[in-house]
Amino acid sequence: MKALAATLLALCAAGGLSCHAQAQQVGQLFFEGDMVKGPQPGQAGPFCVLQSQFYRKQQVAWRVRVLGSDGKQLDEKGLTSLVVEVSNGKKIELKFKQHPPARQGPPTDYFWSGSWIIPENEPTGSFTYKVTATDTSNRIHTWEPFKIVASQLTVVAGEAPMAPKAQ
Repeated sequence: MKALAATLLALCAAGGLSCHAQAQQVGQLFFEGDMVKGPQPGQAGPFCVLQSQFYRKQQVAWRVRVLGSDGKQLDEKGLTSLVVEVSNGKKIELKFKQHPPARQGPPTDYFWSGSWIIPENEPTGSFTYKVTATDTSNRIHTWEPFKIVASQLTVVAGEAPMAPKAQ
């Protein structure tokens, strides 16, 4: 009886390990990302710096790096889409590209990015967002930042600071 129990226990343990190994083969994605202020004509810089509070008419830019379970970065050959979904219903499609843009010099990095210019009539307040990736096997992966209001996308009242006019 003890031998039978030991055999059943070993089979259960082996079965659990094989299920775990199969789950790892499906592939988990790892996300790194932030939000920055994008350049807008006439608005004061600096641009591409971390920020969570934005005025209407400012550009919110998301920068995201997605890594596969092997730790290697996934580009458009590894993902079919990467989308930021804001709790107000807005969806922003991200593209994999070089940074800075080619017109500004040689690339220093490559990652997914996309932006949204906050409309003039957007309500003020905090908005949650999530990033949804679709891999080449049509599996959906999501990432959400910390659920701390101070680090969420926040639209504040007032006007965006303008750059000084050239004299």
